[in-house]
Amino acid sequence: MSDKTRFLLDESKLPKAWYNINADMPVPPEPVLHPQTLEPVTPDFLSVLFPMSLIMQEVSTEAAIEIPEPVREVYKLWRPTPMFRARRLEKALDTPAHIYYKYEGVSPVGSHKPNTAVPQAFYNKEAGTKALTTETGAGQWGSALAMACNFFGLDLEVYMVKVSYGQKPYRRILMENYGAEVFASPTDRTQYGRSVLENDPDSPGSLGIAISEAVEVAATSGGSKKYSLGSVLNHVLTHQTVIGEETLLQMEMADEYPDVIVACTGGGSNFGGFAFPFVRENLRNGKNTTIIAAEPAASPTLTRGKYTFDYGDTAMMAPVVKMHTLGHGFVPPTIHAGGLRYHGMAPQVSALVDNGDVQARAVPQLETFQAAMTFSRAEGIIPAPESTHAVAVALQEAMRCKESGEKRVIAFNLSGHGHFDMAAYDTYLKGQLEDYAYPAEAIAEAMTQLPNV
Repeated sequence: MSDKTRFLLDESKLPKAWYNINADMPVPPEPVLHPQTLEPVTPDFLSVLFPMSLIMQEVSTEAAIEIPEPVREVYKLWRPTPMFRARRLEKALDTPAHIYYKYEGVSPVGSHKPNTAVPQAFYNKEAGTKALTTETGAGQWGSALAMACNFFGLDLEVYMVKVSYGQKPYRRILMENYGAEVFASPTDRTQYGRSVLENDPDSPGSLGIAISEAVEVAATSGGSKKYSLGSVLNHVLTHQTVIGEETLLQMEMADEYPDVIVACTGGGSNFGGFAFPFVRENLRNGKNTTIIAAEPAASPTLTRGKYTFDYGDTAMMAPVVKMHTLGHGFVPPTIHAGGLRYHGMAPQVSALVDNGDVQARAVPQLETFQAAMTFSRAEGIIPAPESTHAVAVALQEAMRCKESGEKRVIAFNLSGHGHFDMAAYDTYLKGQLEDYAYPAEAIAEAMTQLPNV
């Protein structure tokens, strides 16, 4: 066991390939369905939205997908990212647990999102795409894609969930700094946005609505624009596995191996990126790490949603996939973890939870901010509201060790910093933040609108 606090990999250790969990899934994949016919989609349908290179990654069963050298060169701006032993936190908690965290907040935009934004921009540029459209919740994804499009010379339209557009103006400014156009969704720029505003002029928006607008703009552009998604899809989670692959090397440097790993979940991108290489080690190499997906109690997709086929967006334009879902009509409460306010979950993550390979745990908003304060006062880093869910569950596990006296190794993904989220922390410190449990009747109502597959 090392006595170090920081575990830093040299640039030469930057992974040369992403890990594709499709190669090792313990359950066969369910087909992706056309939103109108509910028949399996064809590459021609998907090519309206994505370049063929990403479509092929989506369905690939190859375990290793080579990272193109131009992508690795951009990665070197911040990767490999550091891993820390949280010694001060362990002392503050008085726990025998050893706590480690992988810190993705060192990227230029402060989160894990560029890990897929950069390759998506690269593959689109290679395919001749001129412009991209996308949605963003809290703004981490929009910021990352804006930076990536700037690097590769692509235009970008971002449809930002309206409540986050108001809560996080500095994220909007960051996107505009990179040259992106940012619109508060729902907008009057799309047919679907206008229909939402007609029914609810004060709609706070949702990721499902923003996805619908971005998809509509790309699909009706005559091929001049493609759509880019920051979570949920397999190629997105595959690109993120640089996180977990680096973490495995850093745990070797620490001469320890995690008994428990934790990451937050909204659509599944940072969770899959951190957890999938550890899932592989469990499935292939006999490891027995407990893998926990931490989600908001206000958006409890994995813990209270149904595992079934549903649309990926509110307007029912995106493909239908089998996933844990709260229903595509889900309009979430205006909690501060904007990046986790999505009705569905990545199909691979959903299947692993359903099969028992991954555990899911929902955490109330107040507990996440309490955990963030404990963490930041010990370690100095202020986590993004999304990441606080992973912090909270890691603290729960550490306190269990304190109660039992057992020394367990806990590792979590600190997926981003909270420097653009001071309004949320201000609300918490003033005692104005509230818990919200999504009502069972709302979930039941949403389940009546699922596609008949």
